[in-house]
Amino acid sequence: MASLVLKGLPRDVHRRLKEVAHRNRRSMTQQAIVFLESALREVPPVVLPKPIKPLKRITGEMILESIREGRR
Repeated sequence: MASLVLKGLPRDVHRRLKEVAHRNRRSMTQQAIVFLESALREVPPVVLPKPIKPLKRITGEMILESIREGRR
């Protein structure tokens, strides 16, 4: 299982997390996981487009020929 360390957590956030965890009979870690899972459910996953395949394989000779023709 992965781990996460939070540094620089504001005192007020720490206090409120501790209070909510106590109220829900959870550890602070368990409560933080519940909050993160809930927040991340609202964020849609990123779907990357498929890479575009070139129509034909570009060779070094093709590049040199284009340079000779003045294309850049």
